[in-house]
Amino acid sequence: MEWYRFIIFGRVQGVYYRKSVSQAMMKKQFKGYIQNLSDGTVEVVAEVFDDELDTFIQILKEGSPLSNVDDIQYTIINDAQFETDGFEIRY
Repeated sequence: MEWYRFIIFGRVQGVYYRKSVSQAMMKKQFKGYIQNLSDGTVEVVAEVFDDELDTFIQILKEGSPLSNVDDIQYTIINDAQFETDGFEIRY
């Protein structure tokens, strides 16, 4: 299990991307958060087990019916200290 930081590029703001992704993440019981960034991208920080990484990325790619994901970049956060019981939208 690792904590990851994902940055999602594309048409991902103003198209219910955060809501759709957060609902899918809650169903799969992932822990973390999703938030818009000022540059038009979306940030996701989450706890993901290695065998679930492909599923997690697929949820990010699918997004919402109105979204269009162009690219996803991610890094492992080695010193993550987040308090969350589930998956939340941050504003």
